Formats: sequence, C-alpha cells, structure tokens
Amino acid sequence: MRLTPIRRAGLVPALLLAAAGTGALAQPPKQTLMPEDAEARAFQEAVGFSDAVIHGDTIYLSGVVAAPMEGETSLTPAYERAFARLDGVLKRLGASWDDVLVFDTFHAGPMAAQLDALVPVKNRYITAPFPAWTAVGVPELYEPTAVTEIRLTLRKPG
Repeated sequence: MRLTPIRRAGLVPALLLAAAGTGALAQPPKQTLMPEDAEARAFQEAVGFSDAVIHGDTIYLSGVVAAPMEGETSLTPAYERAFARLDGVLKRLGASWDDVLVFDTFHAGPMAAQLDALVPVKNRYITAPFPAWTAVGVPELYEPTAVTEIRLTLRKPG
C-alpha cells in the first residue's frame, strides 16, 4: 500500500498519540516494605506479602492481627500489641497516624465485645480529623487465634 500525502498526514498524529499514550500508561514500579526481623521476613516471602506497598502518593499496609495470648482475659492487650506493631510500621515508613486515610477492621466473632476493647486503644493512636473506618464481620481470619485484623491505607508523608 502506497501512502498518499493525506494518509501520511493522518499517520504522523496517530503515531504521536500512540507514543504519548504509552508514556502516560507507564508508571514507576511499586515499592515494598518488608519486616526487619529475619524470621518474619522469611515467612512473608514464603507466603508472598509485604508489610506495606507504596504506590504513588498512597501507602497500603497489610493487615495486622489482634490475637489474645493464652491466659489473657481481656482483648485489650491484643489490641495494644496490634497497634504497637502498626505504629512501628508507620515509623519505618516515616509516617504517622495523622497520615492514615482509611482504617479497616475485620472481626471474627462477636463484634460488639471486640469494639468495646478496640475503640479505647484506637483512640490513643487515632485522633480527629478521623480517617474513614469500615468494620466488617468475617467467618475467620488467617491466624486461627486472631479476633480482629486491622488494615490501614495512608497518604505518603512529605
């Protein structure tokens, strides 16, 4: 097929648009944050997940579970451990609780009793203006002894 001047004129803008489109679709690779602890890192690499994924200006944290330890009669210590772990991940990212946009909780078992223990601990870390929060009841969590899994989405600090 021989290109006439009209076809050539139409081909150049089409090629330029196609080239511009590919650049617009190209995105920087996601960054991940893995545990500093060798045993935790080995587990997460074997299962295939990160503590956090940074994509653009948004950071997605993997869920952290609250699981009561043997002999504990209250859920409060389990939530304190979970929030301390989340706090550590935020600090490693250079972020703070003020950067949290979404606070999602997944609850296995009676949610009301869990919220009674969760909310006072949460309120020590999360203050106004509050993030969006969705609490979802689920049949079970990955960790068999866990009662709640907490997942955060935050803006990239700075």
